Amino acid sequence: MAAPTNIIHRIVIHNTLAAEGRKRTASRLAEPCSNAQRLRDRSGKPGAEGIVQRCCGEDLKRIARREVEKRDEAESPTIAFAFLHLRPIIKSGWPLFEKSQKEGTANSQRSTMNLIEELRWRGLIQDIMPGTEAQLQKEVTGGYVGFDPTADSLHIGSLVPILLLVHLQRAGHKPFALVGGATGMVGDPSGKSAERNLLSEDVLQKNVAGIRAQLMKFLDFTPGPTAAEMVNNYDWFKDLSFLHFIRDVGKHITVNYMMSKDSVRKRIEGEAGISFTEFTYQLIQGYDFYWLYQNKNCKLQMGGSDQWGNITTGTELVRRKAGGEAFAFTCPLLTKADGSKFGKSEGGNVWLDATKTSPYQFYQFWLNATDTDAENWIKIFTFLSKEEIEALIVEHKGDASKRVLQKRLAKELTVFVHGEDEYNKAIETTQKLFAQQNASADSLSAEDLEGMEGIIKVQYAMGGLQSGVNVVDLVTATNIFPSKGEARKMIQNGGLSINREKVSDAQMQVNASNLLHEKYLLVQRGKKNYYLITAE
Repeated sequence: MAAPTNIIHRIVIHNTLAAEGRKRTASRLAEPCSNAQRLRDRSGKPGAEGIVQRCCGEDLKRIARREVEKRDEAESPTIAFAFLHLRPIIKSGWPLFEKSQKEGTANSQRSTMNLIEELRWRGLIQDIMPGTEAQLQKEVTGGYVGFDPTADSLHIGSLVPILLLVHLQRAGHKPFALVGGATGMVGDPSGKSAERNLLSEDVLQKNVAGIRAQLMKFLDFTPGPTAAEMVNNYDWFKDLSFLHFIRDVGKHITVNYMMSKDSVRKRIEGEAGISFTEFTYQLIQGYDFYWLYQNKNCKLQMGGSDQWGNITTGTELVRRKAGGEAFAFTCPLLTKADGSKFGKSEGGNVWLDATKTSPYQFYQFWLNATDTDAENWIKIFTFLSKEEIEALIVEHKGDASKRVLQKRLAKELTVFVHGEDEYNKAIETTQKLFAQQNASADSLSAEDLEGMEGIIKVQYAMGGLQSGVNVVDLVTATNIFPSKGEARKMIQNGGLSINREKVSDAQMQVNASNLLHEKYLLVQRGKKNYYLITAE
């Protein structure tokens, strides 16, 4: 229960003025008088509580000076000292007010931003449960997204759920990032035509650690009502017995209900079928939602549209087992304008880990987007405002050859994932490789070649080059191509260059005379993929 306003007021005024050595004045002002009434703020809340709520996000000294100018001389010192010294007093003696201050900021954020409207114009809403928008407008709401640790790094396909959590937090709500240490042991059948290979516990733990480290970069974990939290469902499943689970969880969801889900029905109707292990996945994910609802007051789950069946199992479990109400929405699964799968480049997955996909390669992926994709992706993957994006689209359409959209998209994403320094290095490497493509490779200094951040660098024995090596053997031995057949096909199509000269003969011999600065070979595969071979 909050202390009476006049008591709060007396303590605040007494402490602030006593701290300045004005004990006599403090005693006089501490009398139960109308000072608390005078300190009413614009919302009508009196005394110290009113001061706290007006302090949200503002500089205390600036407020004090403004109040001194506005009030008469008798009141001004009291208000000034209260504002100047209120924060340390609150922290030491009145934590309730500190909480109120933070909640006030979160409430202010919610009142100025409708999260669902924001996500809709960005193209990030596909399915939404009735009442979700009203819930998000009503109070600070905990929401979570799950990430299965199938690898030790997330790839760009995971950026959308990450961004959902960031948008949620920016709108004044509390994000939970769930790393599936338990669900990763089972495997999600959603969108899969065959059974997943089960990972060992050692591999899973390594993957969980890698993903946790990446997620920490994108969310704000500063203590407060909207502070992000990282959770691992292994923590609540490790001590849960099978009998306990099927008795206390399984009985709430019927087999008929589970079989009606698309992810299950498609697998049952397919040739591969579905194992009991994967069949139970939706129950395990549903229990995650129930556990977070019960223990973390988390009322919202978000994810890709292929997760809708699993997510609604969670909301149903919350309703049946906890007698509560939970909410959900999903975003569309992304594809490229040509219908191909999003998140893949010629070299495979585009990872968020810089050791798997360099910042230069990451930058190039976004830079090479088609005009149609860039127009869609800049809404989805950046935090630029609607007005900024519309202006960029107009500018781009005025002269598409300048690739304004692609450059801004690539910049925003590279900075978001890898930081400003890595973005600048990616730009520098891009300029060296593409600015003077018609110039001889001899124009590149050894420092230029060594300083190209992000291109793949490989080594090859100098002895092999001294005697000469077939070009196909060279590019397969250095893993530039996975097979000799692919290398020959690329040469036939004119897609392989060494030191900026096309290779037209698959029988060509490469030797020490081809080396730049007696040490390097600059290999280009296709239009955008560069490799630097160093002879050792």
